[in-house]
Amino acid sequence: MTTFAPDSLALNRKLPLWYQVSQSLRASILGRRPEEPLRLPTEDRLAEHYGVSVLTMRQALKELEAEGLISRHRRRGTFIEPSAQRGAPVRLLGSVDAIVAQQSGERTTLLGHGTEPIPADLAEHFPGRTEAVAYRRLRCEEESGEPTNWAHNLIRPDIAEKIDLDDLTRWPMTKVLRDAVGVRISRITDTVEARLADPETAGLLNVPLLSPILHYTGLTYDEDGEIVDVARIRYRGDRFSFTVTLDAH
Repeated sequence: MTTFAPDSLALNRKLPLWYQVSQSLRASILGRRPEEPLRLPTEDRLAEHYGVSVLTMRQALKELEAEGLISRHRRRGTFIEPSAQRGAPVRLLGSVDAIVAQQSGERTTLLGHGTEPIPADLAEHFPGRTEAVAYRRLRCEEESGEPTNWAHNLIRPDIAEKIDLDDLTRWPMTKVLRDAVGVRISRITDTVEARLADPETAGLLNVPLLSPILHYTGLTYDEDGEIVDVARIRYRGDRFSFTVTLDAH
């Protein structure tokens, strides 16, 4: 029987391996095309794919099963749940795969793209540049079609010319930059704050004007320490929660 093929993963030895594997597999599952198989490879094959022990793989699968993303059946195997909940909170431990997982699993519409002047409050992140390529995208729940968030990304022009627009309707921007364009991401700095919905946000997200929203700003840097992407995402306050775990060791 044909099985689902998860994305590859470059492990960071400073973070728990089971966590990295669970988040990578989570992102793959939530970004799965409808025509792809529901059956996952065996524990042994998944462990070989990710380069971890079977025990580590088992712990990662247990995490996904607790979220309701997969179901495990003795002698039959492990299967992706077609009705898996998409909006479960994600624990962020500093992994890029956690960011990808949090952004995956929704229907994305590209609202528009083109060159824009860099806003004054973001100029410090683009030294020597006056313009960047902007992408505006609306994300909706897969089943209901209800809007959940909209994103405005400013990308360096030399990176933007390598982006396939079709990829932006399938994958989160972080995944497109890392896996499709080949950007070697060194870090992402996130800020989440409460704000009131402006007229554009209220219209796109179907919420009352001045209602509470979560405003996310993400700064993505390459291995040379240069900014690649500045993402501003407005989330409906009734659709998302964020949990951050800090490792003391």
